[in-house]
Amino acid sequence: MDEIYYSFIIPVYNRPDEIKELLDSFKNLEGNLDYEIVIVEDGSSIKADEVANSYNEDLNIAYFYKENSGPGDSRNYGMRHARGNYFIILDSDVILPSNYLIEVNNFLSKTYYDCFGGPDAAHHSFSNLQKAINFAMTSFITTGGIRGGKQQIEDFQPRSFNMGLSKKAFLETGGFGKIHPGEDPDLSLRLLKLGFKTTLIDKAFVFHKRRISWSKFYKQVNKFGMVRPILNQWHPASKSITYWLPTLFAFGLVMAGVFSLLGIMLPLYLYAFYFSVAFILALFSSKNLVVAVLALVAILVQFFGYGYGFIRSTFSLVVLKKQPEKAFPHLFFR
Repeated sequence: MDEIYYSFIIPVYNRPDEIKELLDSFKNLEGNLDYEIVIVEDGSSIKADEVANSYNEDLNIAYFYKENSGPGDSRNYGMRHARGNYFIILDSDVILPSNYLIEVNNFLSKTYYDCFGGPDAAHHSFSNLQKAINFAMTSFITTGGIRGGKQQIEDFQPRSFNMGLSKKAFLETGGFGKIHPGEDPDLSLRLLKLGFKTTLIDKAFVFHKRRISWSKFYKQVNKFGMVRPILNQWHPASKSITYWLPTLFAFGLVMAGVFSLLGIMLPLYLYAFYFSVAFILALFSSKNLVVAVLALVAILVQFFGYGYGFIRSTFSLVVLKKQPEKAFPHLFFR
């Protein structure tokens, strides 16, 4: 294995304030590792060039502006113009812990992988809403650990808010596709087909800020649900009953309410038990009563949003036999 030189690839769209927070966290990175930061402005009307230029004396930054073509294509653009042989892809709304790059480099130096993913976490400065949504998106009781667990996971499907990819793997796959969201698991599955190994580095977490509202959160998870049947169609080996669980959960909760009107209370009691466990876990992890209550709302939004998107997409693709690009053009960049 050649000596690793890291290029951080960061697409940004109309979010200069986020870039400033992220670059501030770069200044606090520990260790003496050499790296570059490649910022790709994806056709923004509110540019981050002045913010990026203000850090030139402290950080090795390459800034590029291009026409809007989506985050996946912007990451590809950044990787094509990067000088490194290993790319670390971040979203603009993350903040790096000071030991982030040390953890990545220590892991890859001992056990090399051409692709890795890291978890996300909530920083103490985040709002109660951000912390609640973070719990819903990352807790084992809600997502089963698919966004990062407590140990190394082979064949992990990294998410592009915190993802590493070797230059070799990028060149052989061509990078991200035009679908969004879903471009990251699609790339992971194509990597596995080509024989590349992926893994989770659980200590290489980022603070994922998610500047989001309830409506934006619903829209996001609804798109996640719509994308999954498309990925299952493209990669049949990736199909799993797990992806049906949010739909079944949402339908079951509605039916539990109906049964309760008929005097059958057991299904509702089971859901009450689940939400009680979720509340306790959220309270324990956040030590904040408001966050724990909001986490229950976030779980409901997540399951109903994802579940509806999943069943809608499945019906369009499987029953109506529509092509993904024609059924859901808003999920694809041209």
